[in-house]
Amino acid sequence: MAPSLYWWGKETHRGTPVVVKMENPNNWSMVELESPSDEDFMYPNHAAPKGGRNKNAKQLTWVILLKAHKAAGCLTSIGSAFFSLASIVRRRVASGRTDSTDTSLTENQTMKSRFYTCIKVFLWLSLILLGFELAAYFKGWHFGASDLQLQRLYALTHPFAVKDAFDLLYSRWVLIRVEYLAPPLQFLANVCIVLFLIQSMDRLVLCLGCFWIKLRKIKPVPKQDPADLESGDGDGYFPMVLVQIPMCNEKEVYQQSIAAVCNLDWPKGRLLVQILDDSDDPTTQLLIKEEVHKWQQEGANIIYRHRVIREGYKAGNLKSAMNCSYVKDYEFVAIFDADFQPNPDFLKRTVPHFKDNEELGLVQARWSFVNKDENLLTRLQLINLAFHFEVEQQVNGIFLNFFGFNGTAGIWRIKTLEESGGWMERTTVEDMDIAVRAHLHGWKFIFLNDVECQCELPESYEAYRKQQHRWHSGPMQLFRLCLPAIIKSKISIWKKGNLIFLFFLLRKLILPFYSFTLFCIILPMTMFVPEATLPSWVVCYVPATITFLNILPAPKSFPFIVPYLLFENTMSVTKFNAMISGLFQLGSAYEWVVTKKSGRSSEGDLISLVEKPPAHQRGSSEPNLESCERKLSSKRKFFTEEEAQSDLYKELALAFLLLTAAARSLLSAQGIHFYFLLFQGISFLLVGLDLIGEQVQ
Repeated sequence: MAPSLYWWGKETHRGTPVVVKMENPNNWSMVELESPSDEDFMYPNHAAPKGGRNKNAKQLTWVILLKAHKAAGCLTSIGSAFFSLASIVRRRVASGRTDSTDTSLTENQTMKSRFYTCIKVFLWLSLILLGFELAAYFKGWHFGASDLQLQRLYALTHPFAVKDAFDLLYSRWVLIRVEYLAPPLQFLANVCIVLFLIQSMDRLVLCLGCFWIKLRKIKPVPKQDPADLESGDGDGYFPMVLVQIPMCNEKEVYQQSIAAVCNLDWPKGRLLVQILDDSDDPTTQLLIKEEVHKWQQEGANIIYRHRVIREGYKAGNLKSAMNCSYVKDYEFVAIFDADFQPNPDFLKRTVPHFKDNEELGLVQARWSFVNKDENLLTRLQLINLAFHFEVEQQVNGIFLNFFGFNGTAGIWRIKTLEESGGWMERTTVEDMDIAVRAHLHGWKFIFLNDVECQCELPESYEAYRKQQHRWHSGPMQLFRLCLPAIIKSKISIWKKGNLIFLFFLLRKLILPFYSFTLFCIILPMTMFVPEATLPSWVVCYVPATITFLNILPAPKSFPFIVPYLLFENTMSVTKFNAMISGLFQLGSAYEWVVTKKSGRSSEGDLISLVEKPPAHQRGSSEPNLESCERKLSSKRKFFTEEEAQSDLYKELALAFLLLTAAARSLLSAQGIHFYFLLFQGISFLLVGLDLIGEQVQ
């Protein structure tokens, strides 16, 4: 009769109530409302079974359905991401297809295709060897770490051990590897390891020097009393300063830079601003002219210059401006690129260092970046540039009084430029050229780490790659031209050694050489020729340590330490290609492409730059200007697409080469080597498909 007493409980209780909250298919939550179960009514308080109450079948069904729905949502997201990636890849590949026969780019593309051909040879060779090694592996030729001994290899190739034609062929291949391929490959690997260690020691010494500067709080101090800076024209140190802004088709940023220099806190009678416009776009020329005219009406001492004959790129532009007759009235010249925005007190914090210091020829300020957090590419660039300024420039400035001029955000003594030969158009690094010649004439440099000038970082990989190509091909051109002058100069032996071995060879030639050769060529080849080996500390531990040192000046970038390591190895392809082009004067050595700007500003700059838009003149010439703009835009777009094709295939070929080597490393159970090759191959794949940074349509 007991069960009949609880007939009402069985009718009203149908399992544990469940409340399901679902905002979207990928975000749901379930709240279980506790209530008495059937067993709670059927058993007394202390007579329930030890196993606890059983789950209701309907409740389990709901949970299973919700789990299945979540899994379906995940699969849908993965599928959507896959199709999105495939669409990006398709657009990226299609953007590199051009059928034009423009002869102006033929020579350049021929030079670049040679490098790509070499990479293709290694790729096809690795694919053939991978298939060969897989067949051997499944036939019982297992080479573990303990089997990579010459005695074992010769035993395997004994004639009586050969069972069939494949074994005979593979045994001969093993002998060829041991006797002919492994020794030169191992020798080249050892050479690269030695260069790697030397360069690592150089980085360590620079970091120790930076640590010493921080510990002792060493910094350049001007001889000028800071109180005199506010005393006015009569008592303060206010020499005549010329400010130059070279620009070329940079209509995204011209307003910001012009406004920034016109707001410099310096007596107007002792300051002249030159806008050196090399734009070939009539619309851009008109906009810049109107901006200059607007500031002239507001009282700024500013002039506009446009060259009729545009030769020599930036160096030719600066050289032409320095030939003006009124330049002789000025003592110093400050140079800012079109995207640089100096603070109003920039001159007051830099010019006083020249007072009573007749040996000082250059004061260089540090760069800061308005878009450093824009995307992954800008964050990785910040790590490199933070180390460059915080460590390299600061240490060389304090201990050597010499470093490479950064081309902008610096002030030169005009007398230094004149004695050093002025601006020359012989290379694409006119800033480094004038710095080296000034150093050979005995002038000293100062780097101010606490004076910053805001600018932009390239946000697309295409713009960044072209910038890095110019920065790494130019120094090799300069080295060829300056080497005789360095040897014949009257500076001390140790300064000559610093210029030749550290400044040029180690940091400009050896670094890109071993980075590309060791990690992109030798390491994959050692997977197919296992008799030549690279130790794990070369592949993992030393690079990780050096990367850690590089990232110290930018501590907020520590979460990106692994992407930074992989990306630097990926960029070694561009840097190596540029270095070879500059060293041997190949087709792309003199390539100059203005880095694309987006016109970003900080909040403070935006407030100061809020002005009424200039009233552009509308007339009969407007359609012609628009026509010219479309024509020039199409030409620039064509050039970018033509360049993109070659770079796309180079990066992808290296990606598949590294991934093929990673697959081969699995056969030898080389853990660290496998993971390095795998992630490095993926990094090349992402960069080759332009999936890092702002995507170029």
